[in-house]
Amino acid sequence: MTVSGPGTPEPRSIVPGASSVEQLRKEGNDLFKCGDYEGALSAYTQALDLGATPLDQAILHRNLAACHLKLEDYDKAETEASKAIEKDGGDVKALYRRSQALEKLGRLDQAVLDLQRCVSLEPKNKVFQEALRNIGGQIQEKVRYMSSTDAKVEQMFRILLDPEEKGTEKKQKASQNLVVLAREDAGAEKIFRSNGVQLLQRLLDTGETDLMLAALRTLVGICSEHQSRTVATLSVLGTRRVVSILGVENQAVSLAACHLLQVIFDALKEGIKKGFRGKEGAIIVDPARELKVLISNLLELLTEVGVSGQGRDNALTLLIKMVPRKSPKDPNNSLTLWVIDQGLKKILEVGGSLQDPPGELAVTANSRMSASILLSKLFDDLKCDAERENFHRLCENYIKSWFEGQGLAGKLRAIQTVSCLLQGPCDAGNRALELSGVMESVIALCASEQEEEQLVAVEALIHAAGKAKRASFITANGVSLLKDLYKRSEKDSIRIRALVGLCKLGSAGGTDFSMKQFAEGSTLKLAKQCRKWLCNDQIDAGTRRWAVEGLAYLTFDADVKEEFVEDEAALKALFQLSKSEERSVLFAVASALVNCTNSYDYEEPDPKMVELAKYAKQHVPEQHPKDKPSFVRARVKKLLAAGVVSAMTCMVKTESPVLTNSCRELLSRVFLALVEEVEERGTVVAQGGGKALLPLALEGTDTGQTKAAQALAKLTITSNPEMTFPGERIYEVVRPLVSLLHLNCSGLQNFEALMALTNLAGISERLRQKILKEKAVPMIEGYMFEEHEMIRRAATECMCNLAMSKEVQDLFEAQGNDRLKLLVLYSGEDDELLRRAAAGGLAMLTSMRPSLCSRIPQVTTHWLEILQALLLSPNQELQHRGVVVVLNMVEASREIASTLMESEVLEILSVLAKGEEDPITRAAAACLGKSVEYGLIQPNQDKK
Repeated sequence: MTVSGPGTPEPRSIVPGASSVEQLRKEGNDLFKCGDYEGALSAYTQALDLGATPLDQAILHRNLAACHLKLEDYDKAETEASKAIEKDGGDVKALYRRSQALEKLGRLDQAVLDLQRCVSLEPKNKVFQEALRNIGGQIQEKVRYMSSTDAKVEQMFRILLDPEEKGTEKKQKASQNLVVLAREDAGAEKIFRSNGVQLLQRLLDTGETDLMLAALRTLVGICSEHQSRTVATLSVLGTRRVVSILGVENQAVSLAACHLLQVIFDALKEGIKKGFRGKEGAIIVDPARELKVLISNLLELLTEVGVSGQGRDNALTLLIKMVPRKSPKDPNNSLTLWVIDQGLKKILEVGGSLQDPPGELAVTANSRMSASILLSKLFDDLKCDAERENFHRLCENYIKSWFEGQGLAGKLRAIQTVSCLLQGPCDAGNRALELSGVMESVIALCASEQEEEQLVAVEALIHAAGKAKRASFITANGVSLLKDLYKRSEKDSIRIRALVGLCKLGSAGGTDFSMKQFAEGSTLKLAKQCRKWLCNDQIDAGTRRWAVEGLAYLTFDADVKEEFVEDEAALKALFQLSKSEERSVLFAVASALVNCTNSYDYEEPDPKMVELAKYAKQHVPEQHPKDKPSFVRARVKKLLAAGVVSAMTCMVKTESPVLTNSCRELLSRVFLALVEEVEERGTVVAQGGGKALLPLALEGTDTGQTKAAQALAKLTITSNPEMTFPGERIYEVVRPLVSLLHLNCSGLQNFEALMALTNLAGISERLRQKILKEKAVPMIEGYMFEEHEMIRRAATECMCNLAMSKEVQDLFEAQGNDRLKLLVLYSGEDDELLRRAAAGGLAMLTSMRPSLCSRIPQVTTHWLEILQALLLSPNQELQHRGVVVVLNMVEASREIASTLMESEVLEILSVLAKGEEDPITRAAAACLGKSVEYGLIQPNQDKK
């Protein structure tokens, strides 16, 4: 006997409107044999809806189970097989299929019971006997494995802690096995219960890199998503001990400790939300207290001497992730307030630290930027003026404490702190600039003989130049100073920063062609020098970053953009720098790319308003001639050829705090510009752009997410989604696309989202279910009433593809709604594409839900005219869809068939049935044949 599938006669295509249970079951069997499991599912489900007998129901449920097994949806396979067994307890096929599903779900003990029942019902069946032997072997193996795990854990630790095994391959393998075992919850529990945390502590104490990494990664497995084990681990190791590992010089160990602390934080946070679970749940009473201890230790680490710069950066990264609220909707910002009170001075100390002078904290090129980002996030998390005033007061008191009475070193520290604030919470930075003597000291120190002092002052001047309150003051007083520094300084580090200051002031007019700060050609000269520095490999990455900063400002000028994209060496150097360890360059790179692609927001001014402004002698912004669409398209092509997508993909992947939401938004804007032209989309996909867009569409500013989602929609419309987003990634695309259906999005975004969702809905039932789960159907229905014909048509097409799902069919079948009426009316519209979409949906729905056929005459008095118009259409697609609807209606009811045959439909069908052999002819002949069966027409009327 056959047990793997329904198995019946030769395959043939499903006949629309097949109404009997037996017919549909046979159709399903044929489709199953052809490998069309989705189609078979649909046929069996339709058959169930027709009120099958209990015996037929049992057969259909077990056939559905077979389909789900083939589609690897084992939960549904088990459910359907169980329904079949409820109807017929002796159904061996259903029992066997349930055992297969249970085996795949890992429930071997239940699977073996079903197989034993199969063998008892058919003792001579070799398939059942073999399956029982196999599953018995699996159970024995699992028992053996679990019983030996304790011994394995003990053996691994013995090898790892044996001093004689130092550096051996055996030791390396043991450490790898330990990490792998900890990734599974059962393995992590075994290690934990085998005194594992104490043994891992001994590995950490060895100080050997490999052993410390193995211990930290194993601890990640133990603590991951398990609050009670996390608390127990902290009680053994001590929070201070774990945090201190962040500060080691070894970068890999510091990163591993950072990952462990993130996992610990997540477990504690979850504990606050839900309360602790598990047998060790009583270990801790207040997880919030443990959380504060952890954060307090991280704040202490920031200012400890001897901590590595990388460790300090990792601590800042953790604080950025841990402290501020994820959403302003959460009313509780108490953790932020506590960190400001306890640790703001420590964060400012890192932000104000100078690079590597004796006695200073060790920092990296990214430390001060990370401090700025943390300060910005803390400030943004404040809810009222009183909280913000307290923040300002603490910052100003800290800056004064260094500026007053601490000599030149104190002034430098204070100015550096002001720079940090200007890059972060600029409101606080602006207030600090207004403190007595600060701005004057900045100007004075720019003329210092010492390079370190000049660097601090010039950087502060540059950061201050972008702030509205200070820009006019600096334009008046700082330009001559910066020009002098640029011309006379012998240090490239000073000259490049002075140049950036000039670039920043020179770009004050933005994209307004008429607002030029410098003489004609000056910006081109500045840009040329920036590109020269950018391409100079002899200059360190930290200094070359300033060249990119300069270009980020100068590329507001279209002449600069044109020269920049022609310079292949400069583009290559830019992309290489974006992939380097110098993460603070990311925002500048993204800004330059936004300018080159013109992906900033720009609205064409209203000509009437322009005339009015000119009459009133008001300034009118002018667009540069080289910013017209043809120039922008040419620049995009050159950037793509230079490898911009792979560079941006690397930027998106970075885990640095420097990848802020604002930076993400800039990258989203560039991606949208890159996919604007259809012919360029293949290049973007081939270089990994589709994958990079997903995180941008799910995290960041609202604008950034919308731009990224629109770029995803464009890719989904014109390319095969299964190729563009392989594997599980295709399901992640649905949510961003649905977000574009909201009313706050533009009509173009709505249209592109609907087109993309139409493509996805036509691929598989699982994707349709994902679209339904995201609650897209009500929004799609809303757009079916849209005035714009393209949006209305796209919504209708999308709904018709979704109508393949049972849940959507139920909506159409529900009483008291106009969904069916709308489809019927749209099938008679002048817009041929809309008619085609609506008629296709009508054909599908009447095939799958025959009960809808009897409702068509009720929804509008024009239904016959509409059907006749479809049948007479010169468009064969429309004609075919019309004749399928008529066939479904004829097969659904003799009464409806009678109405149709009494109208001109009979004559039209008679003509269609005499045409050349094709689907239209066959469907028309089937209509006439059914009418003969009913006795509505004579057989001779059906002759050709």
